[in-house]
Order: sequence, then structure tokens, then C-alpha cells
Amino acid sequence: MGTATDAAKKEENGSLPSEKKVTVVFVLGGPGSGKGTQCANIVQHFGYTHMSAGDLLRAEIKSGSENGTMIQNMIKEGKIVPSEVTIKLLQRAIQESDNDKFLIDGFPRNEENRAAFESVTGIEPEFVLFFDCPAEEMERRLLSRNQGREDDNIDTIRKRFKVYMESSLPVIEYYNSKGKVRKINAAKPAEEVFDAVKAVFSPPNGEVA
Repeated sequence: MGTATDAAKKEENGSLPSEKKVTVVFVLGGPGSGKGTQCANIVQHFGYTHMSAGDLLRAEIKSGSENGTMIQNMIKEGKIVPSEVTIKLLQRAIQESDNDKFLIDGFPRNEENRAAFESVTGIEPEFVLFFDCPAEEMERRLLSRNQGREDDNIDTIRKRFKVYMESSLPVIEYYNSKGKVRKINAAKPAEEVFDAVKAVFSPPNGEVA
């Protein structure tokens, strides 16, 4: 039936057209690091399009597509959604957007995500924005959001940190070795954090990025 060739052709068509040159910035930071607020600031000030892998998965589920149903079933069964599925959603969103500058938030979550993203899309991030925040500070912020439920939450929060650190650190180390990590001290007040972010996004000497 020549399905392999069809699949290969489809694969070719699925990759980004060469004329669309995109700038991708990965945004990483633990729960409570304030990266959501900062992404909104970057969108407003620097004209990036904000993409969250989690939001794209939820939207796909909501759409009721075959793909969405598969994702929903995997989540229900406690399985991890394969990297390729998430990456295809990100890739489609990039292709369909009129913009050419993207913040990809909370992705790659682990080393496997990272390698798959580069091999599937052929895109290397311009840099990785890492909101570095001590666990105690993130814990304090999350608990103050959930007043009255502190006892339920402290263990859950600590588990989330542990998972986050174990899976994300190798990604940060990999990009660090390539000189692509821009580390931001996220323990400061939001305005000061954004000052540091602005310095990363504003090229020196007024050059056009």
C-alpha cells in the first residue's frame, strides 16, 4: 500500500516550511516561581506568543478530536502523554500562528522531551529562560495561594518540587553546557524579576534581535 512512503511524505509536509524562520524561547521554573506572570509581561512588552504545552493538551482534549480522546484516555489511565504528541501540538500551533516568536512554557519537562523536540521540529531554542527560585520561597508562595488547606498541601507541594527538580535539571544542565541558559533570580518581587527579564530580551547596543 506504500503507507511507509505516505507517512514519510506526510512527515516532510508536517515539518516547518523552511521560509518560516522562528525564534523559540523555552521557559522553565518550578511551581510557584512566577513564570506565568513573567510570560504575560514578555508577551506584552516583546510581542512573543505564549504557548503552554499543558494548555495545548487541554484544548486538544476539549476539541473532541480523535487525538484529544487518546490524550484524555492516557491521562485517565495515569500514563504519560508521549513527547511526540505534545510536540506535534506545539509544532501545529507554531505553524498556524502569524507570529514568528514563541515562548514555550513548562517544556521540555525532561531530557527525552528536549531531544524529541529538536529531532521532530528541527528547532533549537534561541535560549532557555530559567526562573531560579529557592524551594522555600516557592513553597511559601504556593501555600499563601491555598490558605486554609496548608496541611493537605505541604506534602503534595514538596513532591511536585522533587519531580520538577529531578526531571528538569538535566535539561537545564544540557542547555547550560551550550551557553543557552539565562538564569533569573525569581525570589525577588515581580517588578525586579521583570527588570532582569527585560535585560535578557533587549539586545545590547540597540541591535535588532
